[in-house]
Amino acid sequence: MKRPVVPIVASVLTVALIALLVYGITSRGQDNTLDDAVKQGKLPVAPGATISQPNLQGGGSTTLASLRGKIVVLNFWASWCDPCTEEAPVLEKAQKALARDGAGTVLGATYNDTPNDAKAFVREQGLTYPNIRDVSTKLAHEYGTDKLPETFVINPQGKIVGISRGQLDERFLTAAIAKARATR
Repeated sequence: MKRPVVPIVASVLTVALIALLVYGITSRGQDNTLDDAVKQGKLPVAPGATISQPNLQGGGSTTLASLRGKIVVLNFWASWCDPCTEEAPVLEKAQKALARDGAGTVLGATYNDTPNDAKAFVREQGLTYPNIRDVSTKLAHEYGTDKLPETFVINPQGKIVGISRGQLDERFLTAAIAKARATR
């Protein structure tokens, strides 16, 4: 019993095309340029310094450039992100320490979140640090952020000294802030 060649070839080509498509989608990966530079001990300039984003609570907008001269702990988060909830107390503790001596601030940046849900999250977590609405994830894109939470510690000169992709812990944040303080 002979099988027609055309359907077999068409099936093989279809499977190959699907495999190439899947490979293309999964191999894109995230941009690790900033991560690689920090791991090598370099201090890359924090991108997106002039991108102006509206303040979550209203009343204008904020840019990273407006915070130059201060340590900035830039944290991308969302109200629907469970690890973001878990790390919120660590960030709030860091905010209190940075504010106490005027060294800097934590700056939260919402990621694909509605303003009402984000405001409720800030209220429920008792967060005192400023937050911006990263409209269309424009700022997150500059940092290669596509998973949450992600945190970037920026020294007063506007250079990244620490990156946490995923839920951060107090040990990482304390060490990164100390590194930022040492480069003032």
